[in-house]
Amino acid sequence: MREIKKILFPIDLSEVSSKLAPDVIAMGQKFNAEVHLFFVAGSFEKFRTFYIPHPSLQNFGDEVLKGGQKKLKEFVEEFFSAYPKLKTVVVQGDPAEEILKYIADEKIDLVIMGTHGRKGLDRILFGSVANQVVQNSPAPVLTINPYRQV
Repeated sequence: MREIKKILFPIDLSEVSSKLAPDVIAMGQKFNAEVHLFFVAGSFEKFRTFYIPHPSLQNFGDEVLKGGQKKLKEFVEEFFSAYPKLKTVVVQGDPAEEILKYIADEKIDLVIMGTHGRKGLDRILFGSVANQVVQNSPAPVLTINPYRQV
């Protein structure tokens, strides 16, 4: 079995993230691994083609990033305050792309992420970040459906 020193936990700060926190902590403790909490704030680059002034988009993007940092700090305080080996990261961009880039750059050994269980039109419109990560990750990915846990 390969050694697991770094676990990536990409979070969206929804209830799914909080449901998976105990599982991530348990895995981190089992392997004595560093856990990386990773939040991707949405990017507004695609809206530049609309008539929205560039500074307005930049200001809005900066506020979203600051809000993400604040919410991640609150998440850490609530769920990971006692975990000794923790790294937090907030970036802006496309979630799947940023997660995959981070996995490669940081040489992550295991990714643990939730699935939302989207189906039908919702899945077609929003896609599946988890699915994209599973298909393209250089590291093993453990996906957990938080709504089917026993």
